[in-house]
Amino acid sequence: MAYIMVDIESDGPIPGDYSMISFGAVLVSNDLNETFYGKLKPISEKFIPEALAVSGHTREDVLSFDDPKKVMLEFAEWIKKVCKDRPIFISDNNGFDWMFICWYFHHFTGENPFGFSSQNLGSLYKGIEKDTFKTFKHLRKTTHTHHPVDDAKGNAEALLTMKYEYGLKIKF
Repeated sequence: MAYIMVDIESDGPIPGDYSMISFGAVLVSNDLNETFYGKLKPISEKFIPEALAVSGHTREDVLSFDDPKKVMLEFAEWIKKVCKDRPIFISDNNGFDWMFICWYFHHFTGENPFGFSSQNLGSLYKGIEKDTFKTFKHLRKTTHTHHPVDDAKGNAEALLTMKYEYGLKIKF
């Protein structure tokens, strides 16, 4: 299986009514050198200024981003290129990140290469520690910047630490 760590930025709480502004993905491997970055033009007139501000972009910026269908098709091709077998979606907040990626894939390409399931990095760490109040965020090496590639990479680094220092049985 090929684990793909994903992070998204949006201008609101749900896909369809609001837009995914950008996302980053990293193939989880020892070198973390396979990455994808997509910047997407809004699909809706609605946006929450405070949510958009988290991404570091203005409304004017995002209006010049790429066509969402083009970006999602490119992402699907990237997944095919870097995965030798089944891609597994994993993220820090899979409830949020997954709903945008899944919705955008189905809406713009007709299918989701990840299938119908996702993994949550935080829950995985809580299971390792056997404590639902623990957080993995101290395991990141790359600073959390809200640039989705940086954030996905930091989360992938945390997953690698869980593998090598905590004995997590996971194959890359």
